Amino acid sequence: MDTQAYVDTRRQLRGIAESFIAGPQYRAAGTIRLAVRPDGFTGVSIPVAVRGTDLVWGGDGAPITGTVGALAAASGLDVGPPVGAYEIVDPLSEDTVLALDAEAAELVHRSLYAGGFALKTVLPQGHPVLWPEHFDVGVTDDEVNYGVSPGDDFHPLPYAYVGPWSSRIGAFWNAPFGAFMALDASHDVDALATDVADFFERGRAEL
Repeated sequence: MDTQAYVDTRRQLRGIAESFIAGPQYRAAGTIRLAVRPDGFTGVSIPVAVRGTDLVWGGDGAPITGTVGALAAASGLDVGPPVGAYEIVDPLSEDTVLALDAEAAELVHRSLYAGGFALKTVLPQGHPVLWPEHFDVGVTDDEVNYGVSPGDDFHPLPYAYVGPWSSRIGAFWNAPFGAFMALDASHDVDALATDVADFFERGRAEL
């Protein structure tokens, strides 16, 4: 997979999560929390979701292609980021042309769903949340953040992280925010979930 194609798709999906789901949901129900699904992600309080490379709302849907403005008009949603919930950085503009790579989108969805599954395995008392601001699925337990990111400016491809609120020293702690492990894009969702759960368990032991 071409890394740039992956990054472009990831950024577009983050923008869709922020402006087409989290924003409308925040204005309607006061929450920005999203949930991961095997084929994408969804709002927790409004019936809007991404499934594969499609946006679905109620009983309707459309491919995530063309301009943001055209998709907004087709959906009839109150499109826009959740202003007031967090600092908005790089929101989708109306004239942004959406063009998702299907293979890249599948990797984003597979990584996030595996992360959510691993979080429930290691921290069964937690409730994994897909946060639109950083587009990662995570849980906080005893002042430590655990999660999976599909990639960002720190690392462009999917990775798992353990982020204690206070700094740690040692070989395991290989990132400014704590520890990270790049995910193997060739692994299926079950193997990824096992990889991530093992990493979280090692992080808990290192703590």
